[in-house]
Amino acid sequence: ADPIPTPPHLSLSSLLQDIRNTVGNIPMEWYQDFPHIGYDLEGKRIYKPIRNKDELDKFLEKMENPDYWRTVQDKMTGADIKLTDEQVDLVHRLQKGQFGDVHFNPYEPAIDFFTHEVMIHPVTNRPADKRSFIPSLIEKEKVSKLVHAIKMGWIKPRKPKEDTPTYYDLWAHEDPNSILGRHKMHVPAPKMKLPGHEESYNPPPEYLLSEEEKLAWEQQEPAERRLNFVPQQYRCLRAVPAYPRFIQERFERCLDLYLCPRQRKMRVNVDPEDLIPKLPKPRDLQPFPTTQALVYRGHSSLVRCISVSPSGQWLASGSDDGTVRFWEVCTARCMKTLPVGGVVKSIAWNPNPTVCLVAVCVEQSVLLVNPCLGDKLLYGATDQVLESYVPPEEERVQPVQWVTATSEEHGRGIRLTVQHSKALKQVTWHGKGDYFATVVADNSNMQVLIHQTSKRWSQNPFRKSKGMVQCVLFHPIRPYFFVATQRYVRVYNLLKQELTKKLMANCKWVSSMAIHPAGDNVICGSYDSKLAWFDLDLSTRPYQLLRHHRKALRSVAFHKHYPLFASGSDDGTVIVCHGMVYNDLLQNPLLVPVKVLKGHALTLDLGVLDVAFHPTQPWVFSSGADGTVRLYT
Repeated sequence: ADPIPTPPHLSLSSLLQDIRNTVGNIPMEWYQDFPHIGYDLEGKRIYKPIRNKDELDKFLEKMENPDYWRTVQDKMTGADIKLTDEQVDLVHRLQKGQFGDVHFNPYEPAIDFFTHEVMIHPVTNRPADKRSFIPSLIEKEKVSKLVHAIKMGWIKPRKPKEDTPTYYDLWAHEDPNSILGRHKMHVPAPKMKLPGHEESYNPPPEYLLSEEEKLAWEQQEPAERRLNFVPQQYRCLRAVPAYPRFIQERFERCLDLYLCPRQRKMRVNVDPEDLIPKLPKPRDLQPFPTTQALVYRGHSSLVRCISVSPSGQWLASGSDDGTVRFWEVCTARCMKTLPVGGVVKSIAWNPNPTVCLVAVCVEQSVLLVNPCLGDKLLYGATDQVLESYVPPEEERVQPVQWVTATSEEHGRGIRLTVQHSKALKQVTWHGKGDYFATVVADNSNMQVLIHQTSKRWSQNPFRKSKGMVQCVLFHPIRPYFFVATQRYVRVYNLLKQELTKKLMANCKWVSSMAIHPAGDNVICGSYDSKLAWFDLDLSTRPYQLLRHHRKALRSVAFHKHYPLFASGSDDGTVIVCHGMVYNDLLQNPLLVPVKVLKGHALTLDLGVLDVAFHPTQPWVFSSGADGTVRLYT
């Protein structure tokens, strides 16, 4: 038998490859997670061709395959199909908006089925119907229904359209009280300056320019001239000529009117009194120290540090003359002078009222001194406690050496010496009176040491240094330890042995620090004459920066019972401020400066070096570079 003739556009190879996908008219995305793309005529799966070409392979194929531009992917089978010339031609024609068939002619002559010429004979000669000339009953019924609806008001007949043009007012709904209203935004042009005596045709002689002034006027830039004309004198009004710059000036005035934008400046009327914060009057905040009551004289050099006993009866002061003096507060009488053989950098009276002990920093040692003042039972019991110490059986490695005083030192009042490796800066006691901390003038991790008096045991709480430590303090109630470096104040929890807060002082070099007796507020004095008040519950940044002093702050202090704090500075003044902290956590602290206390003379550019409050009375002590200690009450 003859083979079946193949159509001219199908070759044998294309017949063999004729894989029909029988899934029908469905979205092909349904198959995107399957390895096959459908089923052929025999019901077998058509598998997707493996496509693992990356961008580089596609680019190489695009460059090397000459038929890349005519190859498309069949979505039904996933195979790449190369378009024939006829198919490419068809695509080009469709892109140009032409017909798909090449042989179709859209411009064939139209056949005129109905002639445009009017014939004399009609197409049909049927006689007209009777209904074509009798009024229609159906129409009559419709009209009567519409008339009834109009009468009842169900249908509104059309209103005649108004031919008048409609305009819309943009500002119709404008608030008449608005400041920026249209009628209020009109800014009238500034009036021209009225002519003065210079413009007169016969000005007074003092308005006429001399020859030197005329020369200077001509050499000036036109913008710099005070007058834009030279005053002249005429004998009568008839002799005045036409003004040569008249048109020029009129033209410049017109330019000013339409080229210079006019703007309304909004002035806010603020009463200057409202800008000043409402602070209570100082006399409503009494008591606070106001006058100098006593001067404690005796030191021959600057008095670096002072400390008041917990009973408030005695005052200890340390000076650069190498002595520690003990004074009676009420009489300014020097009870005792203890030579220590070096500059006294810091002194701290033990805050425990049952212990009579003073810690003194001299060069590389801390001297624990019993001044033997006041109640004999009290200072006798203190000696008994110190003498009852039993050393442990095995020697422990410590960063310092605890040395018992010799008999000669014991007679002077020294009980123990804690010898450090470097010079000391500060000593401070814990509130219970057993522990004290020292700061060494060094940059290593041995800057801060904590010592226990009863066990004669010292330890270094920090593994690494976080900068130059300026001063340290124990929290008055909780187990927190405050370490002030030059820029930051770090708060450590001694129980958990971790850093809990880092306060940013926002000033150059913290010099001193004090903690409020409630423990939630800290003040820091700095060498750039600022005092920063921190509210620990509020933020790590200062709640307020007080810039009352003109020079560096040397010392700050809080009162134990009254809402007072004081700061001493190199300008020779002590400023006492009222610092009320409220129990209501939502109310911010109230800080009011109440008094500037003067009295210290400036010596070697140094003023007040230390301030301390009396434990019970609203009195403040200050020590200065002039070798005196002063009491203000």
